[in-house]
Amino acid sequence: MGRPVITARAAATFEPVGRSVASARGFVRDTLQGWGLADIVDDSVVLTSELVTNAVVHAGTAAEVLCLRDEDGVRIEVVDRYPERELPLQEPGLQPGSPDREGGRGLLLCAALATRWGVDYTAADKRVWFRLDLPERPVGTRAAGPALPDTALPVADTRVHVAVVQVDRSGAISAWNEDATELFDYPAEQVLGKPLTDLAAWPHTPGTGTGIAEALRLSRWEGSYGVRASDGRTIPVYASHLRVRDGDGEPSTVCLLVREHERAVLQSPPRGPATDSTGQRQPNSHEPSATDPFEVFIGSPAPDDLDGLLQRTVERARDMLDGDAAYLLLATDDETELEVRASTGLPSARQRFARVPVEAGSGRYGNARMPSVHEDLTVVPGAVPLLSGTGMRSVVTVPLKVEGRLTGSLGVATEAPGRYSNEEALRLQFAADRIALAVERARLTELERLRRGSLSFLVEASDLLAGTLDRDQTLALMAQMTVPTLATWCAVYTVADQGSDPKLSYVLHEDEDRIDNLKALLSKVDPPDPVPTPGARVWTAPTDAARSAALRTSLRSVVMHAEDHRAAPGTTLATASAVGGETVVLPLVARNRVIGMLTLGKPTDERFRQEILELAEDLSRRAALALDNARLYSERTAISQSLQRSLLPPETPEVAGGVEVEVIYRAAGEGNEVGGDFYDLFEISDGTYGFAIGDVCGTGPEAAAVTGLARHALRLLAREGLGGPAVLERLNTAILDEGARSRFLTLLYGELRPQQEDGSSELKVVCAGHPLPLRLRQDGSVEPAAEPQPLLGVMDDLELYEQTVTLDPGDVLLCVTDGITERREGTRMLGDDGLADVLSTCTGLTAGAVAARIMRAVERFANDAPSDDMAILAMRVPE
Repeated sequence: MGRPVITARAAATFEPVGRSVASARGFVRDTLQGWGLADIVDDSVVLTSELVTNAVVHAGTAAEVLCLRDEDGVRIEVVDRYPERELPLQEPGLQPGSPDREGGRGLLLCAALATRWGVDYTAADKRVWFRLDLPERPVGTRAAGPALPDTALPVADTRVHVAVVQVDRSGAISAWNEDATELFDYPAEQVLGKPLTDLAAWPHTPGTGTGIAEALRLSRWEGSYGVRASDGRTIPVYASHLRVRDGDGEPSTVCLLVREHERAVLQSPPRGPATDSTGQRQPNSHEPSATDPFEVFIGSPAPDDLDGLLQRTVERARDMLDGDAAYLLLATDDETELEVRASTGLPSARQRFARVPVEAGSGRYGNARMPSVHEDLTVVPGAVPLLSGTGMRSVVTVPLKVEGRLTGSLGVATEAPGRYSNEEALRLQFAADRIALAVERARLTELERLRRGSLSFLVEASDLLAGTLDRDQTLALMAQMTVPTLATWCAVYTVADQGSDPKLSYVLHEDEDRIDNLKALLSKVDPPDPVPTPGARVWTAPTDAARSAALRTSLRSVVMHAEDHRAAPGTTLATASAVGGETVVLPLVARNRVIGMLTLGKPTDERFRQEILELAEDLSRRAALALDNARLYSERTAISQSLQRSLLPPETPEVAGGVEVEVIYRAAGEGNEVGGDFYDLFEISDGTYGFAIGDVCGTGPEAAAVTGLARHALRLLAREGLGGPAVLERLNTAILDEGARSRFLTLLYGELRPQQEDGSSELKVVCAGHPLPLRLRQDGSVEPAAEPQPLLGVMDDLELYEQTVTLDPGDVLLCVTDGITERREGTRMLGDDGLADVLSTCTGLTAGAVAARIMRAVERFANDAPSDDMAILAMRVPE
């Protein structure tokens, strides 16, 4: 056997940083979807995520991801540059770890999910690869059915409407016939140019089946889905899609649609046995000599998906017993509930995924574990809740069992009483025994696909939730991850404090036009109780409120004809339809406290399946922790910002004599760290002002304590009449008295006396380890205005002195912190000389303009965000 022929190739390299894992997942997902391989996307994404995590996070090397496609499958390789790193080997005698555990599961998942996998070593790298084979896709054939008497023909409406819809390459509707308008009540001009996906009500279940977008790209496809009519109802249809191309080679898809109960008009008959030229059946070496009872009942070939198999089962059961309706329910893992999964002749959309108890409780299915015949349901009302209000009178139900365990229930019903007896029950039980194992096998296969899809979904959800600490963004992500993947609409309630009422914080609907009406409806309904009990619980308040509002609006529109109605009937009815299905509430519990509720809803006649609720519960736990982390981060940020503001003067006083003063302060970081830079300007006495600008070593609470001590001590000591050296020496002693909590401090302190006889201003300055102040003269020359002296908080016996500086009219004194002078771009640093060069260009500018030009020059010096706080204090003597 030769090597497979590679038909497509894609590669990308990812740096050894955490965000590369999400980038690698997106690369693989986009590549496989672009190749039309949606069936293996989820498994590929999960395996790639684990292997890239091993390379970039644990090995700390760059990783190259290579996708290779051939005719039968896809091979994905992850290459890292750490060939010396050995693979984790299983110790003899130990049980293999679970693939569901949180760490070290990459190779275990390869063994569990991949068709083949392996590891190749070279001198320069290590290559971990896995292969996933493509599932076989049966090719449709044409066949003719036998002649049948009129009574055996399928029943259809008097006039069968076949909607013909053509969709162009992009998925937009390009043709819409009159029957389509008749079926869905949309005129052609209203839908032409819109994507068909806007109208198709496709089940959005992770890891299952083919989506409408994928179905439109297949050469031929048949199946069932729903189309939303103009009034918001979902009309079940059976569709036949054919991919064609015009004379210019442009592809498009022709869609033929009929109502679901008229599917026989379009549905291809099952493929019969092959015959030779004489009409004799060709032998098949792979089939048993005896006829398979399962194939006799289901037909050959049997559907390869669970929904198709269940639907075929109920249709054949109805036909076998000449019934008007049939239904099939599947049991939960603990056999305590039955879930409606397929029906024919009944409003299946209304009942699909409905759950009822098996043994006890209101609305239970009686004798679910034994065959049962009801000759007339009007005599025992409620015996089969699924048939309530349907007009069915006679019903026979039988259990589906595998190895003695209840796996489901199959029932057939008619509108006439007394139609069924024990003989029909035995016939139906015989058929149920033949199909039970196939149904259970298909159910387990579907659960496995769901588990894999759910794992991929939760991996990406956790990655998104961990990527933000913003509360509002976290709320939005929670809703956007559930709609439309898990639910049609979502509402998030938050609880601020224990004992406070829940607050409606975010609402999302898959139809954006309905969000406002949905939000208005929920705001009028009492929020659900914040109960910490895990799991989903049903909440009927939104559905009841929507129906009541729709009823009132309908009555008002009938009785009154005034034009000042507060709500149009169509709007209210559409809202009622949007929330008329099942609504569930999941608690958001973090750190043993209920911090909110996640509410998920379905439109009218739709319910949640158990697997989706379990996936939503897993998501709610992750979302609750992310939301609580965002809350804690927001509180910490608010506290830090409030503390930072308290360490700065509330306002800058006006200095006598018209001396201009301008201050600019920029804190570095994300806002949750208190900076160490500070400034102050205050009046000491009449005509004398104190000013200071300083930088405490480090950030956080310890630095804040020294900052507060310095700012308040400066004001207090200066107003006691002490000179600059004495003020700083006492402050130095106070800092050293803090002991282990002390931090060294660089400080520029001075006293300003404006309005000298010649218009100048006198300054007395002490520069304790701080960047020297710069004086700008009117001729453009720049010079230091003080000499460096020891910083504070290091030595006990400081001997400081002050220097006198005279600012002539038009002169500027510039004081900065080291965040300005130490601004870096690679190996370059602005430095004192660079600052002086910028200041020399500021002659003739006001103090505000000087400070703004300095800050602008500092920001342009480097592209990166500042890594240190920056403060500028500029003073200018008027001319």
